Amino acid sequence: SMASPALLMRVVASAYSVAEKAATIVRNVMSAGDLGIVEKAGPNDLQTKADQLVQMSICASLAQKFPKVTIIGEEELSTDDVTEDLIEDGHCEEILKKPCPAQYTGIKEEELVIWVDPLDGTKEYTEGLLDHVTVLIGIAYGGKAIAGVINQPYYNYEAGANAVLGRTIWGVLGMGAFGFQLTEAPAGKHIVVTTRSHSTALVNECITALNPDHVIRVGGAGNKIIQLIEGKASAYVFASPGCKKWDTCAPEAILHAVGGKITDIHGNSFQYNKEVKHINSAGVLATLRNYDYYASRIPNTVKESLVP
Repeated sequence: SMASPALLMRVVASAYSVAEKAATIVRNVMSAGDLGIVEKAGPNDLQTKADQLVQMSICASLAQKFPKVTIIGEEELSTDDVTEDLIEDGHCEEILKKPCPAQYTGIKEEELVIWVDPLDGTKEYTEGLLDHVTVLIGIAYGGKAIAGVINQPYYNYEAGANAVLGRTIWGVLGMGAFGFQLTEAPAGKHIVVTTRSHSTALVNECITALNPDHVIRVGGAGNKIIQLIEGKASAYVFASPGCKKWDTCAPEAILHAVGGKITDIHGNSFQYNKEVKHINSAGVLATLRNYDYYASRIPNTVKESLVP
């Protein structure tokens, strides 16, 4: 008989289905018309009914199947009173059929940390920029992001009434990433993707120093990593302390699975163990290729302003 799939593959297969359920919740809240917008720390730090319901759905669904895994979500919420309709029990068969990379076959539940951003790009969601929105489930082991799921609930939403809405991208280190067409940015072009709603003088100083041919300003960290792996941008640069571990964990795993690189602005890699502070206080620098080109051009004034 076949050995049962390794824990990591079972977690990723479940996270895939859980992310698809999350996308349905996101779309249902939007089509019902009442987003229930709450300001957290200010007008650029919003929470909606979708953030709350999606986080409860993801955390409760994964905790039910993998009770010893540590799950850390963006929103401060209890999952005690989660209703049955929010639980997703399914998994993606196709993922279970793939062999687990050898270095991860012995992982135990209590060694995994799952970082959840239920709705990355909330501000854009409330403004109707729906293609910026992602659901992020990142899986870490030994402090490293090793697997990730990114769902785009509104992928294809401008393609007409008959288009299939939404897609799920997933990846595992040592295996690769799936659900999209890996594409490199045009050679010799320096296209920088950065924040849309959290711009500062420092953010702009850093971008100017890179002398880009073009700057793309969009919401969501998940969305920005997708711009890199689909060849729409050559670097993601954010010289600001605003980004959190749940923003970067899933995108990092997918980017690293296809040979890209993400660090803070100083070149330090991110740590994802459960005790770590949640904020990426020294910003973000990510590329699919040519990381050193961009890293070498970050001004010292920028580095000095951002303390890891």
